Amino acid sequence: MPIASRQALLPVNLLSLAVTAALLAPAAQAAFVEDSTASLTTTNIYLNRDFREGNGQNKREEWGQGFWLDVQSGYTEGPVGFGLDALGLLGVKLDSGGGRTGTDLLPVQDDGGTPDEFSRLGLTAKVKASNTELRYGSHIPELPVVKASDSRLLPQVFEGGLLTSSELDGLTFTGGRLDKVIDRASTNSEDLVLNSKNRRFPGGISADQLDLAGLDYQFNSNLKGRYFYAELDDIYRQNFFNLLASYPMGGGTLAADLRLMLSDDTGAANAGEVDNRALNGMLSYAHSGHKVSLAYQKMSGDTGYAYIDGSDPYLVNFVQINDFANADERSWQARYDYNFASLGLPGLSFLTRYVSGDDAQIAGSNATGGEWERDIELKYVVQSGALKDVYVRLRNASFHSDFARDADENRVIVGYTLPIW
Repeated sequence: MPIASRQALLPVNLLSLAVTAALLAPAAQAAFVEDSTASLTTTNIYLNRDFREGNGQNKREEWGQGFWLDVQSGYTEGPVGFGLDALGLLGVKLDSGGGRTGTDLLPVQDDGGTPDEFSRLGLTAKVKASNTELRYGSHIPELPVVKASDSRLLPQVFEGGLLTSSELDGLTFTGGRLDKVIDRASTNSEDLVLNSKNRRFPGGISADQLDLAGLDYQFNSNLKGRYFYAELDDIYRQNFFNLLASYPMGGGTLAADLRLMLSDDTGAANAGEVDNRALNGMLSYAHSGHKVSLAYQKMSGDTGYAYIDGSDPYLVNFVQINDFANADERSWQARYDYNFASLGLPGLSFLTRYVSGDDAQIAGSNATGGEWERDIELKYVVQSGALKDVYVRLRNASFHSDFARDADENRVIVGYTLPIW
C-alpha cells in the first residue's frame, strides 16, 4: 500500500514526550487508553462532470471507495495531559481511465492513468492543560481562513500546529501555523499554493506557511461574533469578520450569517497584487420543515478572492461547482430546503438553489461576464434496522459561464460511519 513520502511528520521530542507520558504510570496509561475513541467512515462516490463541448477533455467520470479510520486517544492524567491521535486514509479505484480522469476522486499519474489505490497515514501529538489544547501533526481545519475540502473520497489534510483555548466563558481563541498540505487526490505532502481559478492570479505561487489567529465569542444564545487574521507567507494577509444570529419568529427561526473578508498582498515579487474585499451574507427563515434562504456576495478591489489551492473558500456563494469570486463580481443566491420529517418521512431531505453572478472581470481583458449555477440535492439517512445511519446523496448541478467551461454534473454518494469503540 503506497504511503505518503511525508506523513504529517512530528517533532521527535513532542511525539516522544506524548508516548512516554502515557506509559509512565498505570493510571496515566489507563486514562490514555480508556478515554480513547475510534471510528471508520466509508464513502462511495460516483462523479460525472460533462463539459458539454467537444474541445479537449469533454468529460470527467470516475467511481471510487474511500475509507477513513480516525483513532483519538484520551489524555494522560495530571495537570498537563498528553495524547496521540492517528488518521488512516485509503482510496480505492472502482472505475476510471479512458480520458475520464481529473474528478479529484483519484490521483492522476504521469502517464494519465490512475492507481488502483492510494493511502495516507497521519499522526497528531496533543497536549492539554485546563481548557487549552495544542495539537501538532495532521489537521482537517474548518476555519474561515483555511477550510479543508472534504467533498471527495478522502479529505484534504494540512500539517502543522494549532492551538485552541477556551479559558474564558464564551470566548475561544484559535491560533497556529500550517506549512504543508496533502490534497484530496494525493499522497504527497506539498507546499501551500495560491489558488489561480480563472487565471485570477499567476499559477504555481507557493508559500512556506500560513499563520493564523482568531477569536469566537458567544454574546448570548442567539448571537455569535468571529474575527480571524491570517497571513500566507509573502503572498497575502486577510482579516475576517463574521456575525451569526438566530432568533425565533412567527413559530419558526430567522437566521443571518454576515461575512467580510479583507485581503491584500504582503509584497512578494512573484505573487502579483492581491487586493480584494469580499462582502457576503445569507438570510434564512425556517418553519415546519421548510427553509428559504437568500444570499448576496460582492467582490471589490483589483483582484478576485484569494485562498489556498484545493481548499474551500469561506463564501456563502461557494456551491457545488463554482465560487463566484472573480474580481468585481457580484452574485445572489436563492435556496430552498425541505425536511420530509414534517410529512412523516424522517431522514429524507431536499435542497435546490440558484446562484447568478455578473460584472465579473475576465482575466487578461477589459471585458466582463456573467455566470450561473443551479444545484439540486436529495438525501436519505436510514433510520433503523441493520443499515441504520447509512446515507445516500444524489446531487445534480448545471453551470454556465461567459468565460469558463460550462458543465453538467451528477454525483451519487453513499456513506456510513461505524463507531469501533
